[in-house]
Amino acid sequence: MRKGFLVLVLFFFSMSLFASSILIPMDADTQKNHLKAYGITYWVLSKQQKVQWLLNYRGGSFLLPDGEVIRKECQIRGVSFEVLSDDQANNILDEISSPSRNQDAVILEKAPKIAVYSPKGNQPWDDAVTMALTYAEIPYVTIYDEEVLTDKLALYDWLHLHHEDFTGQYGKFYGAYRAAPWYIEGKKEAEKLAKKMGYDKVSEEKLAVALKIRNYVIGGGFMFAMCSATDSFDIALAAENVDICEPMFDGDPSDPNYQASLDYGNTFAFTDFTLERNPLKYEFSSIDMTSQRGNVPKESDYFSLMDFSAKWDPVPTMLCQNHTSLVKGFMGQTTAFKREEIKPTVLVLGENKINGEARYIHGIKGKGFFTFYGGHDPEDYQHRVGDPKTELELHPTSPGYRLILNNVLFPAAKKKKQKT
Repeated sequence: MRKGFLVLVLFFFSMSLFASSILIPMDADTQKNHLKAYGITYWVLSKQQKVQWLLNYRGGSFLLPDGEVIRKECQIRGVSFEVLSDDQANNILDEISSPSRNQDAVILEKAPKIAVYSPKGNQPWDDAVTMALTYAEIPYVTIYDEEVLTDKLALYDWLHLHHEDFTGQYGKFYGAYRAAPWYIEGKKEAEKLAKKMGYDKVSEEKLAVALKIRNYVIGGGFMFAMCSATDSFDIALAAENVDICEPMFDGDPSDPNYQASLDYGNTFAFTDFTLERNPLKYEFSSIDMTSQRGNVPKESDYFSLMDFSAKWDPVPTMLCQNHTSLVKGFMGQTTAFKREEIKPTVLVLGENKINGEARYIHGIKGKGFFTFYGGHDPEDYQHRVGDPKTELELHPTSPGYRLILNNVLFPAAKKKKQKT
């Protein structure tokens, strides 16, 4: 028996000698916490170690260097992992490299510095991205107008835009909430900040912020926006020299024929859209499909992720990594984008063909990249003002939240010539 026990010990010892990699599987059957898996990957990158992202292999798995510290961290965070021998890891990489397989291995080199553009008093659970980052244990810095206007964006590799209104219309909440204390106080604070930064109107100050963000992306930054930050950002750019705000927003009338004065050449993603002129209507423009999609039953509201070539189109492939190609839909002030009003240079990553809407889009601007994601919270179908926060502990394998975290890791990828 002692001899048998010794043989067993030697066997496991010899296996540990050949174990050189840790595989974090990201398929549906094996991984019990997809969201925290991104946090583990980010943590390893922050230790100046490289990671390989195995595109389209078992849901977009991660191949990490082996180490007792990494194994323990996976165990602490509840992330499923597999220890591979050198031969096993090489066999997987050989399999992925085959021309017959729509797979690829992308090297992640560094942990990107992350900034979240959000009002200082905003609660983390008001925004899906801050919830995802917090739950995945990925560090970020909160910035707002002062930091943007004083050129602090250059300190960060990745910028998320909270559900902001860059048009100066206070989120178009006027119709339903103009008497609410939070609306009145928010308007006062926005006006105070605009004055502090040297602007007479909030709309002028927000445009200046949008232009700084535009230049950040053109210079090589990565920008991710959700919900109303997507269309209001492009609307602000299109209306750079036009007053589109009614008197209750900025104290004076809008330009009489502002629709004809919009410059779609200034926008990132959208074109030929029509602005919503009624200040009582909770809508910015025809870009958003919320009021146009009819009574879509929650049970059948899904969108599908597009299939790209991992070897030839690694960027959109990275952004679409998931353990399912069908993602539950969710609503927001800006729920989905009208296909006809998306520029032809912009890639649609996720769509609902039946409704004729795009849910998830991506493009290039100058040297940088942007991604727009419709909806407010992937695990709260119809989030309303005052609703309780989403508990991500109940949704550790959320496909909708995975799309957010794909974008967080995207800037870490080793740069090479992309065909997007």
